[in-house]
Amino acid sequence: MRKLFKPLITLVSSLILSNAGWAQTPAPKPVLVAWDGMVIAGYVDKGAFINFGGPCIKFVNKPYVITLGMLPSLRIKEDKVAVGAKKNSPVTPNLGAGVSFAYKHLALQVPVYYNAKTAAADGRWNIGVGAGYRF
Repeated sequence: MRKLFKPLITLVSSLILSNAGWAQTPAPKPVLVAWDGMVIAGYVDKGAFINFGGPCIKFVNKPYVITLGMLPSLRIKEDKVAVGAKKNSPVTPNLGAGVSFAYKHLALQVPVYYNAKTAAADGRWNIGVGAGYRF
């Protein structure tokens, strides 16, 4: 038992001393970030969209950023309906998914949105393209 006591004390004391050295390094200064994301405007299915990025998986290799994620968006599209029929609002919230590529502050995006089935058309996925600014 005495043979193990001296090496054990040496190991524990060296671990404590090495951690004490880490505690003396200066802490990084905090940086205030109001918002980390992108603003993208683009075209899909004969209409426009504006999105602000969303939850994503991000790969960063400065100055490049590639994201794969969800895209909470506002879609801007006017319904073409028969005269006198009711229309949807031209601006509607929508959730898409897609890939975004950014180089420094220039962002390009390939989103995919789903249009639900209506009385006049089947539901289908639509691919779009957009460009914007990365903060």
